[in-house]
This record gives sequence, C-alpha cells and structure tokens, in this order.
Amino acid sequence: MEILEVDPEASPLTSAFKLRWDVFLSFRGEDTRHTFTLNLFQALDTKGVQVFKDNVLEEGDTLKEKLPEAITYSSSSVAIISKNYASSHWCLDELAMICDMGRPAFPVFYGVEPRDVRNQKGPFEEHFGTLEKEYGVEKVGRWRKAMKIVGGKIGFVCNSR
Repeated sequence: MEILEVDPEASPLTSAFKLRWDVFLSFRGEDTRHTFTLNLFQALDTKGVQVFKDNVLEEGDTLKEKLPEAITYSSSSVAIISKNYASSHWCLDELAMICDMGRPAFPVFYGVEPRDVRNQKGPFEEHFGTLEKEYGVEKVGRWRKAMKIVGGKIGFVCNSR
C-alpha cells in the first residue's frame, strides 16, 4: 500500500488557514462610518464573524500598510458604495484590490443606484473626472474597472438613511 504525502504548500486549503478575517469592510467613512457600517459591523461581530474595519489597527500600524494585508487575509469583502465612495482614492484602491483577489465581494449600494456605480454616472462621474486629473487615466481606469465589476454584481440596495 502506497502512502501519499501531501505537500501543505501545494494544498488549496493552505491559504484558508492563513486568513485572519472573515470579512473586510470597505466604506467611505464620512458617509457611513457612524450609521450603516457601524450597525453592520456590530451585527456581524455579535454573530462571531471576524470583521476587519479600519478601527482595529494596532499601535504603530498605518492604514497604508495594513489595508493591503487586511484585504489579502480576508476570505470575503463587503463594499458599502455610497455617494462619496469614489471621491476617495483609498476606497478605490481597496475596491481594485478586492476585485484583484477574486474572492467573494458583496456590494451594498447605500443611497446610490447600482447602474450609476456600474456606469460611473451621477456622483461618480464628477469624482472620476477629478481623480483623472490628479492620478492619471491609467490608474483611474483600474478604479473604473473595479466599480464596473462591483456595480454589475447583485447586492443589497439601501436607500434609507
């Protein structure tokens, strides 16, 4: 009888053991931090879901260093897309990284229409125009692609504030 040795580095399950967070929350702080995002965070936390939200930084950590790591070590993401989401290069960088990871990403359309997110219309049109002047067409193109992907997903539409 032959005994098979499993190389843990080759196992698809290995990456699951490295994940620290169940959910990464991406949101525009000024729009939803003290309302929808806080309520969602508390509800998930109460159920034992390990959620990364930007307030879980440890002493000496910076968002610039911690966000890519948190996205990498999260098994899924919730992107709370609000009217000012695309005014933040931080949010758009997060969204692009989330899309690049290929893990489950669930959009919440908070006070915005999914078609406006997908087509970058309404408040997103102005934000992307401003960002193109500052960051260039190539970088903003990556962000636009991520918004189109997320705007095309089935998510939760929340129009109440």
